[in-house]
Amino acid sequence: MDQAKKNPWITRGSRDIYENAWISLTEFDVLNPSGKPGIYGKVHFKNKAVGIVPVDAEGCTYLVGQYRYVLDAWSWEIPEGGAPLGTDPLESAKRELKEETGFTAARWTLLQRAHLSNSVSDEEALIYLAEDLTPGDNALDETEAGLVMKRLPLSEAVRMVHEGEITDSMSVIGLLRVGQS
Repeated sequence: MDQAKKNPWITRGSRDIYENAWISLTEFDVLNPSGKPGIYGKVHFKNKAVGIVPVDAEGCTYLVGQYRYVLDAWSWEIPEGGAPLGTDPLESAKRELKEETGFTAARWTLLQRAHLSNSVSDEEALIYLAEDLTPGDNALDETEAGLVMKRLPLSEAVRMVHEGEITDSMSVIGLLRVGQS
């Protein structure tokens, strides 16, 4: 192994701090790369994150807006959700698209795999392009009761990213990937 790629951290111990149905938090007793003692916290996600950029035949996309509790702010985003570990993320992406927008898609393309905050979490995201859309009824879950959907030209959604109106990381990645195609 190339010396630059070798793990310079030494783990001396760990303890579980917190756990719920979605995440767990572990604190590690470490020696950092300079050999000094310290702690490191890791948030482990029990799901993969999935995001979907739906694009219709006219080149428009669909964003969902909702109030994000953690940010204490409204957020425009691509449809997103979780894929339980050990399951097919594409099947979860299809479920999330239907749940949040009512759409099903005949064509799916994996756009990007990403780690959303790799300094403190192991969360992995898979972002898909969904095309050949068929409308239907959505099936929002109880946390999405205030969710709003809007259709707009893909170029307008990309502009929103560039203007800082869309800040969600999966949305930024997905919209910019599709917008540059």
